[in-house]
Amino acid sequence: MTPKLEAQDIRLAYAQPRTGTQLVALDGVNLQVMDGEFVAIVGPSGCGKTTFLSVVDGLIAATGGRVLVDGEVVTRPGPDRAVVFQDASLLPWRTVLGNVRYGLECLGVRTRDADARAEKLIALVGLSGFEHQYPHELSGGMQQRVNLARALVVDPKILLMDEPFASLDAQTRELMQQELTRIWEEARKTVLFITHQIDEAIYLADRVVVFSGRPGKVKDSIAVDIERPRPIGVKRQTRFHALEDRIWGLIDEDVRSAWA
Repeated sequence: MTPKLEAQDIRLAYAQPRTGTQLVALDGVNLQVMDGEFVAIVGPSGCGKTTFLSVVDGLIAATGGRVLVDGEVVTRPGPDRAVVFQDASLLPWRTVLGNVRYGLECLGVRTRDADARAEKLIALVGLSGFEHQYPHELSGGMQQRVNLARALVVDPKILLMDEPFASLDAQTRELMQQELTRIWEEARKTVLFITHQIDEAIYLADRVVVFSGRPGKVKDSIAVDIERPRPIGVKRQTRFHALEDRIWGLIDEDVRSAWA
């Protein structure tokens, strides 16, 4: 079976003109993500998780290796991949409906059709009734729901999420994790999710990929063998804590090595 997304030996190095050296951010990243799979990436700070996501999206060209979507080489950003960033970055002069349909407008979709598709996604993220509100009238969690609807409305093959809940308070973050699992189960998109929170990665994902310290590469890939749907209380179970301990142990090795 062909992976939906495949990274083959990705390497990324930046020139350091002042010192005449190179900073290697990624070195030999190999990763396969299957259709409909939810994969989370964790690792030490500065290990290149977000950089890798930018390479997958086509925003940054790798120094070596290649990324494929459905077997086709990625050379630039495209509608087959949609990114949800930490900052919702909504257009303040547009309503919820206007923000969600913006990508469809850019693709030349007729207004009536764009509105219908946008309203469907607004309902999916639980914001029916807020179509005509402006971003400043929404909470942080609601703004991120709009951000997610805006990404999904163009029907991407792959959803790339870069710490989308990092700026939310703890309670809202857990609510958004539950909402994301519900939305994913309905939309069944292939998801690559970046986070610093190990418990968030385990709760959301089918598989947690652990990056090594810089230069980043895949250190381990751990299946989350916890049935869905997952109540938030699963985080208090022994099997959940066992996965946390295993993943933290892998990250801790690199953290301690960097401080040695």
